[in-house]
Amino acid sequence: MNALEVMQISPIVPVIALDDAQDALFLAEALLEGGIAIMEITLRTQAGLKSIETIAKNMPQMNVGAGTVINASGFQKAVDHGSQFIFSPGISEELMLISRDLEIALIPGVATASEVMFAQNNNFEHCKLFPATVAGGTAALKAFSGPFASMKFCPTGGVNLNNVNDFLSLENVLCVGGSWIVPKQAIADKDFKKITRLCKEALLT
Repeated sequence: MNALEVMQISPIVPVIALDDAQDALFLAEALLEGGIAIMEITLRTQAGLKSIETIAKNMPQMNVGAGTVINASGFQKAVDHGSQFIFSPGISEELMLISRDLEIALIPGVATASEVMFAQNNNFEHCKLFPATVAGGTAALKAFSGPFASMKFCPTGGVNLNNVNDFLSLENVLCVGGSWIVPKQAIADKDFKKITRLCKEALLT
């Protein structure tokens, strides 16, 4: 699966930080029921890798990948645990090299024109704009569309129900990353029906 295929799975990519890997399958089921077949599980928590492994082994219909991957070691561990793709908050030669070596899609994070140029010059034409609203939001993406016409983006960071359509309406945006459809409190309360409801609500807007 290449980066384009990853970014075409769903217009909304849930960005998830799990504290307990036992919640992983329940959350995956809730997302699938809500119409979303992709999960970016961040490596910000101890449960991240185990959660990816659990979903990869038990729920093949869910496309699961790792987020907050910042170096080759984290990339390798994520892939070893079943990650099908990698999202990073930034971009580096180290990450691009291991992505090519392992033939696993990397969607690197960019925030400036120089970083977009760096990605494009290394044939990475599918990037995460992060942190999206801080980095200029829709205005930045519109500006990027001129000099970087072939580049496609997944804005993440500050995206919510109120601005999701503003981002998705742009020609150079394939999907957005968001945590609002997977609230930590809902996961803690085991209120997975709420997450299904939030997914359906977001996809209908």
